Amino acid sequence: MAEEKKERWLTYLSFTTVLIAVCATLATFKGGGYSTKALLSQSKASDQWAFYQAKSIKSYLYDMQKENLELQLSNTAITASKEDLQKRIDGYAEKVKKYATEKEDIKKQAEELEKVRDDCKSHSERFGLAVIFLQISILLSSISALTKKKILWMIGMAIGAIGIVYFVNGFIVLF
Repeated sequence: MAEEKKERWLTYLSFTTVLIAVCATLATFKGGGYSTKALLSQSKASDQWAFYQAKSIKSYLYDMQKENLELQLSNTAITASKEDLQKRIDGYAEKVKKYATEKEDIKKQAEELEKVRDDCKSHSERFGLAVIFLQISILLSSISALTKKKILWMIGMAIGAIGIVYFVNGFIVLF
């Protein structure tokens, strides 16, 4: 009868170890996916910020040209017509305004990509914690099977339960 009980818990040990191993595999897969998505979003956000910076530089150059022409316009000893200079000034002012609008759009896109990155990092971290707890649970279950000590399996299941909580939390991010 003692052997029958021993075999029964060993059967449960086998099933729970397989179940936890499957969860660990899925957590690793999902965590890696979110980690990759976070890296890609960071790369895209960096590209957007570089684009934003380029627009800022172009805007600054046009603004400087506009100010230079305004100074020339205020000088009474100019050779070009005042109308021509005013047209240039107005054209530069329009370009500066255009770049300011484009920069706002670029900034919004970059910030959205950063939000995606942060969200993915949050998911990835939770899956990473799940993998740690699930791997410890598998380790303890394996040791329990080798040594035939049920207490190690129970401890492993408790740690595995924590891992499963983190696994589920990786999908929904409650804490």
